[in-house]
Amino acid sequence: MATADAAGKWSVVLDLRHVGPGPFELMAEGAHGRAVAADVLVGEVWLCSGQSNMELALANSKDGAAEAARSANPRLRQFLVEKASALSPLETIKGKWTVAGPKTSRLFTAVGYYFGKKIQMATHAPVGLIHASWDGTPAEAWTSVEGFATDPALQEAAEKAQREYADFEQFKTAYHAWLVQTGHQDHPRNDPTPFTDRAGPGTGWKTLTLPGTFADAGLPDAGAAWVQRIVTLAEGGAGRGVDLYLGDIHGGVEVYWNGKKLGSNEYGGVSTHYRARGADVLAGDNVLVLRIFQPVGGAGIVPGPAAFRADHQDGSLPLAGPWLGKAEFALPALSPGQEPPAKPPTTRPPQEVAGFLYNGMIAPLVPCALRGVIWYQGEANTSRAWQYRTTFPRLIEDWRARWGRGNFPFYFCQLAGCQTRQAQPGESAWAELREAQTLALALPGTGEAVLIDAGEENDIHPKDKVTPGERLARLALAKDYGQTGTAWSGPVLDGFRVDGNSVRLTFRHADGGLVAAPLPQTYRPSSLLPETKPVVRRSPGGALEGFAVCGVDRQWKWATTAAIEGDGVVVTCTDVRVPVAVRYAWGDDPLCNLGNGAGLPAGPFRTDDFPATTREEKY
Repeated sequence: MATADAAGKWSVVLDLRHVGPGPFELMAEGAHGRAVAADVLVGEVWLCSGQSNMELALANSKDGAAEAARSANPRLRQFLVEKASALSPLETIKGKWTVAGPKTSRLFTAVGYYFGKKIQMATHAPVGLIHASWDGTPAEAWTSVEGFATDPALQEAAEKAQREYADFEQFKTAYHAWLVQTGHQDHPRNDPTPFTDRAGPGTGWKTLTLPGTFADAGLPDAGAAWVQRIVTLAEGGAGRGVDLYLGDIHGGVEVYWNGKKLGSNEYGGVSTHYRARGADVLAGDNVLVLRIFQPVGGAGIVPGPAAFRADHQDGSLPLAGPWLGKAEFALPALSPGQEPPAKPPTTRPPQEVAGFLYNGMIAPLVPCALRGVIWYQGEANTSRAWQYRTTFPRLIEDWRARWGRGNFPFYFCQLAGCQTRQAQPGESAWAELREAQTLALALPGTGEAVLIDAGEENDIHPKDKVTPGERLARLALAKDYGQTGTAWSGPVLDGFRVDGNSVRLTFRHADGGLVAAPLPQTYRPSSLLPETKPVVRRSPGGALEGFAVCGVDRQWKWATTAAIEGDGVVVTCTDVRVPVAVRYAWGDDPLCNLGNGAGLPAGPFRTDDFPATTREEKY
C-alpha cells in the first residue's frame, strides 16, 4: 500500500529476496485505474555507463554478429537509456527493456553483454543491464552538482561551465531571431552531392589559399560557399583514423569527408575538431569538403592559434595551402543598426558540460535498486589526467550518495593501449590517466579491470570486448557472488628495493606465479585490417618487456634485462649505473607482458613521484 503525494508520485519497497526469478506480472492499482507490466523478472541489476567503449554495440565488436546469433537468453536483458543532457535533474527517462536474442543483442553494450552473460551463467539468476553511456564525454558531465561540493576548484569550474552554456543558449535564441528579422538566415541544400563530389579547376570552382578570407578569392564575403581539398594518405592508410583540426573558421561549418558528413557547427568557434574513421578513410586520395555559412561578412578561415591540419597514423598533414572554392549564394551587406547580438565566450557542447549527463541520464534512475555499476570511461579526460585523481573518486562517491545505499560495487575498466608505440621511454598522459584510475581503488567496494594487453594501436575503440566484460565479471563474481577462488587481479606492485645497479620489485596477486606472457613476432595495429607490424623488442636481454629505468638525471632508458625471480622481478639497465626509479608499461600503447598464472596482466605502475605532465590542466 502506498499513498501518492500532491504531485502524484509514490513509491513502494518490495522484499523479493525469497521469491523465485519469475517471470511475474506486476500490477499497480489506484483510484483512477490499473497498470500492468508483464514478464517481470527478479534478479541482478547492473548499471553500465561511461563513454564510447561502453557504448560500442555487440554488433560492432569482434565476432559480435556470431555472438548475437547464439545469444537467445530470456534471463539476460538490457534497458537502453536514450541520450539526454539537462541543466537540472530530470525525473523521467526514455528507453525500454529488451530480451537478449539474435535480433536484439546486437544493440546491447558489448562490454555489458559479456559481463552480464558471465554473471548470469555463473549465478543462474536473471541479469538486467541498464545501459547509459555517451561517446566522447568527460567524467565531469556524469557527476551531479552536489558531487563537486567537496572540491572547491571543481565546483567553481563546473558552475562556470554551466553559466557559459546558459549564456550561449540565450545567444542562440537571440541570434536566430536576428537572422529572421534581417533576412540573413541560411538556406542549406537538401542534396549537397554537387559540392561534395570531387571537383576540379575549370568546373566552376576557383583556386584559393587557406587560411584566408573568401572575399580575397572572389567568394561571398557573406553567404554560403564550399571549399574542397584532397587529402592524400600513403598506402596502408585505409581504415586508419584521421583527426581534422580545421583552424579558426569565421562562420558556421559543415564538414564532409569522402561525401559523408562528419559533423557541423552552426555558430563557429565551438569545435573545429572532427574525426573520420574506419571504412571512410581510404588509401590515396580522400576528399575533404567544408561548407561555410557566414551571415555578417568576413567569411573564411583566418590565421590564428588553432591548428589547421589532418593527423593520422603516419604523421600530420598541413591543410594550409591551395584549396578549391565555389559560391552557393551571397547575402547583401548589413545595413546600419543590423549588427547581430554579441556572441558569448565559446562553450562546450551540452554532453560535455559538468552535471548535464548526470541530470539527463543518471538522476532519473535514482533510486532504482542496483547491485552495482560497471564503468568504462577516461579517454575524454586524458589531457587532465592529474585532475582525474580527484574527479573520478568524486563521481563514485557522488553516485553512491545519490542512491543512499552505501558503498555499492563500482567496477571500472582501465584504459586499453592505444596510439603509436613509443620508440623511447618517456612521459604519457594516457599512463597518468591509468594511474589516476588505479588510485581510485582506495575507495571501498571498487575494482579495476586492467586492459593494457587488450588495445589496438590504430583504434581508440578496441573491438575485443570479451576481455573487458569478463574481467569485470571476475571482480563481481569474486567480491559479490561468493566465488572466492576466482582470480580477479593481475600482479600489483607491493614494494621495490635498489640493490647496486639493479632494482628488485615484489608483487601481490601473483596467482599461479609471475609469468612472462609469450610475445608474438608481429601484431596488427587494427583488428579491422590485415596489415601487420613487427614486434620490436626493447629489452632483448630478458623475457619481460615494458620496464624502463632512470637515474638521478631522470632520463629514462629501456631496461636491458627484466627477469622473474620467485615472487619478484629484477630489472637492470647497462645505461643506468645507479638506478633510482622504475616504470612499467608507462606509455600510450606500451609493449608489456608481465602477468600471473591466472592469465591476468599487471597494470602500469611507477616507483617515482616525479611531477605529472598534466598537472596544470584543469576542467
